[in-house]
Amino acid sequence: MIPKSSPAAAGAGTSSFVRELGLFVLQAAGVLLTAAAILVIFHFPYDSDRPPSASEGAAARQFYSTAYDKQGSVAVSPDISPEQERYAKMALDAAQHYHIKEQIADFVQTFQLRDKRLLDIGSGQGYLQDEVADYTGMDIAPTVARYYHKPFVLGSATAMPFDDNTFDGAWSIWVLEHVPNPEAALVEIRRVVKDNGVLFLAPTWDCWPWVADGYNVRPYRDFGPLGKVIKVAIPLRVTLTRAAMPAVRLSRATAWRIGNRPTQFRYHRLTPNFQTYWGSDSDAVNSLDFYEMALWFRSRGDECLSCERGWGRFVQSDNPLMIRIHKHPRA
Repeated sequence: MIPKSSPAAAGAGTSSFVRELGLFVLQAAGVLLTAAAILVIFHFPYDSDRPPSASEGAAARQFYSTAYDKQGSVAVSPDISPEQERYAKMALDAAQHYHIKEQIADFVQTFQLRDKRLLDIGSGQGYLQDEVADYTGMDIAPTVARYYHKPFVLGSATAMPFDDNTFDGAWSIWVLEHVPNPEAALVEIRRVVKDNGVLFLAPTWDCWPWVADGYNVRPYRDFGPLGKVIKVAIPLRVTLTRAAMPAVRLSRATAWRIGNRPTQFRYHRLTPNFQTYWGSDSDAVNSLDFYEMALWFRSRGDECLSCERGWGRFVQSDNPLMIRIHKHPRA
């Protein structure tokens, strides 16, 4: 005969189970909070603007001065390399693949910019110059001037050769991740665009540090033991970085609310590869975050036109950042 358990014994068993479950939940929460703290510490964008070294500046100028030479023709420039020819072709192919012209056309129509004065920052071969009537292209590569039938100005995003409040709006496509001091570029963009002007900023967000050496596209046999470890760890690093993103962004938003002053723009500095162009953004010098850039503008009184609301803003990425400038914040 199987003895029946008493109500007291059953209650004790239930109480013990609840305690064990509660302890497990507390331990799991502790592990998750610790992991989140570690992710925030290691993925916080600590870097900020600093003057580039002479060698860094020279390497960038040399690369971009010939990157858009006419189809890489030796007759045009004997110094052009196959990598630079490939760079120019990939830029145009990517613009077609991502429908950049269509996106800019929609931006122009939405904000009624067809007859306004617009600046194209890092304009390359000028493939967007017919999207508005009053267009000015600006790039650091002098060789692209041949592609323009509208005004072209040789200049840097961090020191633009324009007066204050010159333009009604501006766009920049896949450029700011290649600018050594991106905050200086943001300051210049706000300076040359009028109050109530609009911006369309579409750098490649979140460039990965391993792209410069092609870890994501080259076979394992190309690397030694350490390189193989770096390559095999890529999926884990991507997962951890994306998992940390909401906590990092929340910490930046909290710091802004507490400080109640314009934020300093922060990002991850990368080591570019100007010799071998393994793929998109092998030559990127910075990894930029959508939310961090939006926060930089918002902390100065500007309006984000493409930011999600609520919790969605802490996980948003990959789409263009559209900003309306308010140089005289509304009360």
